[in-house]
Amino acid sequence: MKQVYARRKLMISTAVVAAVVGVGPCASAQTTTSTSMAISKPKKPPTSTTPKMIEEAIQRSQARSAKAQATGAPEKWGSEEPFTFDPTKK
Repeated sequence: MKQVYARRKLMISTAVVAAVVGVGPCASAQTTTSTSMAISKPKKPPTSTTPKMIEEAIQRSQARSAKAQATGAPEKWGSEEPFTFDPTKK
């Protein structure tokens, strides 16, 4: 029975020490000086597809299928072959 309490006490003391150590560097890292440089926000990635992206995906799929038919080997998921997109090709 004492072993259960000892484990619980150890877990609580470990959590308290971790919390105290975790708060220390954050509070000391704060400064009151201001900087004159403006920080820009990172650019968000596009959230919608464009016709050019769709055409590239189609060409990539067709090239992968043509290679699989020429070699007689089945297509493998996750295998990326070197590919050059040609925007003039339809």
